Amino acid sequence: MAMGKILSSGPILLFLLYLVALVSLPADAAVKRYQFDVHVKNVSRLCHAKPIVTVNGMFPGPTIYAKDGDRVVINVTNYAQYNMSIHWHGLKQFRNGWADGPAYITQCPIQNGHSYTYDINVIGQRGTLWWHAHIFWLRATVYGAIVIMPKQGTPFPFPQPYRETNIVLGEWWNNDVEEVVKQGNKLGLPPNTSDAHTINGKPGPLFPCPEKHTFAMEVEQGKTYLLRIINAALNDELFFAVAGHNMTVVEIDAVYTKPFATQAILIAPGQTTNVLVQANQAPGRYFMAARPFMDAPLTVDNKTATAILQYKGIPNTILPILPKLPLPNDTAFALRYNAKLRSLNSPLYPANVPLKVDRRLFYTIGLGINPCPTCLNGTRLTASLNNITFVMPHIGLLQAHYFNIKGVYTADFPDRPPQPFNYTGAPLTANLGTTSGTRLSKIAFNSTVELVLQDTNLLTVESHPFHLHGYNFFVVGTGIGNFDPAKDPAKFNLVDPPERNTVGVPTGGWTAIRFRADNPGVWFMHCHLELHTGWGLKTAFVVENGKGPDQSILPPPKDLPPC
Repeated sequence: MAMGKILSSGPILLFLLYLVALVSLPADAAVKRYQFDVHVKNVSRLCHAKPIVTVNGMFPGPTIYAKDGDRVVINVTNYAQYNMSIHWHGLKQFRNGWADGPAYITQCPIQNGHSYTYDINVIGQRGTLWWHAHIFWLRATVYGAIVIMPKQGTPFPFPQPYRETNIVLGEWWNNDVEEVVKQGNKLGLPPNTSDAHTINGKPGPLFPCPEKHTFAMEVEQGKTYLLRIINAALNDELFFAVAGHNMTVVEIDAVYTKPFATQAILIAPGQTTNVLVQANQAPGRYFMAARPFMDAPLTVDNKTATAILQYKGIPNTILPILPKLPLPNDTAFALRYNAKLRSLNSPLYPANVPLKVDRRLFYTIGLGINPCPTCLNGTRLTASLNNITFVMPHIGLLQAHYFNIKGVYTADFPDRPPQPFNYTGAPLTANLGTTSGTRLSKIAFNSTVELVLQDTNLLTVESHPFHLHGYNFFVVGTGIGNFDPAKDPAKFNLVDPPERNTVGVPTGGWTAIRFRADNPGVWFMHCHLELHTGWGLKTAFVVENGKGPDQSILPPPKDLPPC
C-alpha cells in the first residue's frame, strides 16, 4: 500500500495497521532495514586494478544481522550497467518466493536506475547463511554474510564463544569476469580459472602486493572464537584449516550439528560451516588457509589463500606458520569428513526426517557436447539433469505459475533418466548431445520427496554441489559408484542425518536427500558451480498450493521488477 494512501485514510486506519503489525510479529521480533546500493567501483588485488560490481562500495558486501523471528527489509537500488538480482541463500522464504532472488526464476532482474525491496520473514532459522548476486557471474564480487542470532534468551547449544568472526572464502579474476565468461562461451569452452582465492576479499601474503590485502584476526590466549565460514567461490570446493589449531564443527548451513573436532574442513560453493577455535597454542602468528579440493582430471585454480590468526601482543615481524591442508585430490579425507556430519537431533532441535516417501526422483548429472557452428571446434560444452539442458525463460517462472501464463515452461520434467546405463563405468565420449527445454517438476503440497542425485561419466566424473532454494533437506545417504535401489536404502541414516541447503554429490557417486514439500512456489535447484549452472545444470520444482489459508503463495509485491 502506498504511503500516500495510508496518510490520506486518517488516523483510524493507521492505528489498525499498527495493531496488525503488532499481532503479526512475535513479541521479541524487530524489523531490520538495509539499503543496498549496487555500484561499480575500482578495486585493486594482485597489483591489478579493475572496476567491479559492489554493494555499498564494499568487497565483500555488508553483513546482514538479524534474530530468529525478525522481519528483514532490504531495498536494492541498481546503479550498475548490469541487470541485478540478489538471492538470500538458505533463507526459506515461506510462501514468499518473490523475495528469493534468482533472476528469471522468481523475478525479473532489477534494471539500471531501478529498485526492488526484498521483504523477508526469518522464521525458525538461526546461524550463518549468505547472500549473493543470482544473475550472470556477478556473484564473483557481489556477496556477503547473513548472521542470524537465536531468539532473545536462547543460548547456543555449544560453549558460548568469547568473540566471533566471519570468514568468507571467494575467488578473484584479474580480468573482467563477465568478459572472461563471454570469451569462454564464444569458444564453447570453460572460461579461464580465477587468478586467486580470497579470505574476506583478500588473497593474503602468498600473492603479489599483499600489504593491504591480508585479513588478520587477533585472539587472546585461552579464549574461544566462533568462525562463521562461507564458501562464496564460484567454482571450487575448498579445504580450510588453521595452523596448529583444531576446529570443532558445530553448525552447517545454519543447522546445529553434533560437535566434532577436525584439523581441516571441506566446504563446497554455497555451503556454510561454523567452527569453534580455542586460542590454546603458544602465542604467535598462525596462517588460516584455503585451497581447492578436486579429485577429477580437471583444471582448477590451485593456489592457496591465507589470512592470519595473531595472538595479542605478538609483533607483525614474526613469520606465521602454514597449516597442513589435505592434498588437493584427497578423496578419502573428503568422504571421511562428510561422514562425520550429523544433525544435533536434540529435543530443542529435532531432525524431522521424512520416514515415508510419497515421491521418488532419480536425476542423473551429466556433461555433454552440443553443436555450435560459431564455436572454436563447432561444438559447445553443456550440462544436463536426466539429459535435459535447462533453458532460462524470459519472464520469471514464479510469475508464469502464479498468473497461469502459458508457453513459458512445461511441468513434465521426468522423474528418472530416459535411458538407464552404467552411470559411473568407463568414460562415455560418444552420443553426448542433450535435449533442451524449460522443463519443471510439479510436486504436490506437503508430499515427501526423496531425490537421488547420480553423477555420471559422460565425458568425466566430477563432484557437484547442489543447492535447493526454499528448503532445507536431509542428506540420508551417499556412496561411490551407481546407486542401487535394492540395497542402498537399507544403509540410509534416518535418525540424525545432516540437514543442509547445499550438498556435494561425490565424484563418480550419488547422494540421496529427503524433504517435505510444505513451501508452495517455484523453487530453483541447481549445481552451485557457476560454470555448470551456466551450461544448464539446473531445473526447478513447482510446489503446488495446499488447501489451508496459510498454504498458498502470497501475492506478489507492488514493486516486483517488470520483465
